[in-house]
Amino acid sequence: MQELVYDRQAALAYAKKWAFKRNPAFYDFSRIGGDCTNFASQCIYAGAGVMNYTPVLGWFYKSANDRTASWTGVEYLYNFLTSNEGAGPYAKVVPLDKLEVGDIVQLGNATGDFYHSPVVVSVSGGRILVAAHSYDAFNKPLYSYNFAKVRGLHIIGVRKD
Repeated sequence: MQELVYDRQAALAYAKKWAFKRNPAFYDFSRIGGDCTNFASQCIYAGAGVMNYTPVLGWFYKSANDRTASWTGVEYLYNFLTSNEGAGPYAKVVPLDKLEVGDIVQLGNATGDFYHSPVVVSVSGGRILVAAHSYDAFNKPLYSYNFAKVRGLHIIGVRKD
């Protein structure tokens, strides 16, 4: 399997282009549970260029009805990125001060249910700015969100078959 570099600037450029509108190549899930993880996956894909077409446990999008849960579900994306040993992007949980542009932050409630997946678009002096869908945002301060728990997902790299 070939190791590829995750293109953080491509992920950033995608986030900037699509933060306040919708790419017609992808279904907008805003009205049926939220579009945040769909948008996060699109940004990751812009930087990775590789999907994992493993049924059920992979990470891919062909259409609204032909995709994996990891493409659009907060916990499923976390599970895929942190355990992926096959094709596609892979990540590890890191403290927020280790995040970089193109990484993912996941916000959760006090019971530990994570519900939002903004994309990191800037890190400067300990200040993290994010982009997101559902409640569309770009360059939004992470700490302007109301959350009880937070985890950072640092994308280490990408594998290609």
